[in-house]
Amino acid sequence: MEFSKALTVTSSALRAQAARLRHVSENISNADTPGYRRKLVSFESDANSHGVSLGRVQLDTKEPSRIHDPSHPLADESGHYYGSNVDLMIEIADAREAQRSYEANLKMFDQVRQMSSSLFDLLRK
Repeated sequence: MEFSKALTVTSSALRAQAARLRHVSENISNADTPGYRRKLVSFESDANSHGVSLGRVQLDTKEPSRIHDPSHPLADESGHYYGSNVDLMIEIADAREAQRSYEANLKMFDQVRQMSSSLFDLLRK
């Protein structure tokens, strides 16, 4: 694989994982927002660049938690309202996975950059 293609692939993966982290952080920050639905991200293969891109963002179909608090302004006549369907343990695991994937792609990007720099140094001699 040429150096430019390798840099393109790793940079697309870095962008995709950064976007994934952004959506995970939105989920975490809205975990206590009534009626909030967790955002799910998917990745798609980019055939032109052989890289990866963020697919369509979808909302989790899991039912939100039903909370009993008669004093809450959104409570119905039985004293219940719908919370979010965000599970913080899942979000933390997703964040850790995205972070590690981002770091691995960053190392790969740096390795390719170092190899191309070494090649140019050899060619100059």
